[in-house]
Amino acid sequence: MRKGGFFLHEKLRTIAVIGCLLAVIIACYNAGERIKGHILNGRETAGSVSGSGTLVVLDAGHGGVDAGKTGINGAEEKKINLKISLKIKKLLEEDGVLVVMTRSDDNRLGDTQKADLKERVRIMNEEQPVLAVSIHQNSYEGTEVRGPQVFYYTDSDAGRSAAKILQEELNQIEPAYSREEKGNSSYYILKNAEVPVVIVECGFLSNAEEAEMLVSNEYQDTLSEAVAEGIKKYID
Repeated sequence: MRKGGFFLHEKLRTIAVIGCLLAVIIACYNAGERIKGHILNGRETAGSVSGSGTLVVLDAGHGGVDAGKTGINGAEEKKINLKISLKIKKLLEEDGVLVVMTRSDDNRLGDTQKADLKERVRIMNEEQPVLAVSIHQNSYEGTEVRGPQVFYYTDSDAGRSAAKILQEELNQIEPAYSREEKGNSSYYILKNAEVPVVIVECGFLSNAEEAEMLVSNEYQDTLSEAVAEGIKKYID
């Protein structure tokens, strides 16, 4: 090979190497910016699922003109749902979990029940949390029935796993009223959320003793601790 051709070949090879290095640097920078964007927006990344920065959506059921169920003691479900949800939020945030609330005050999210449910699902799907937890209170015609109950979408393995963990935590509060997690394929939020989601019915407002417990700040603390612990175990 002539001398001029050799130098030209070396220059071309050097340019190619530099081009490859620049491509790698740009790719790394863009990936870093995407991760940074997720963190700033309160979203999870694959690397943060089992640690600090994981995102959870808490959904306090009902609100505004929709009081939900009314207890045998006159207690409104919507108020209990919000109080418990805010307590769970505080506990999770103390452990570095990012929390998005569908509502944080006494407001409905839509003019109709369907619009309200659609908005809750929209928030869940937009935020893409590792888990969404909808807090509710139960009621039944048989006033002797009591105890927490966790529901998951029947076809969701992740939902079933989360529901099992949360149910086990809640069963420890009053073992005599332990229940098993239940699959459901008809509840709107369970059917339409594109993320793992569970509905936690904390207790029965139709049971006189449990209704009084559910309005107690101390019992709400106990429930919140159990739910928060279950969420953290699922994340880990």
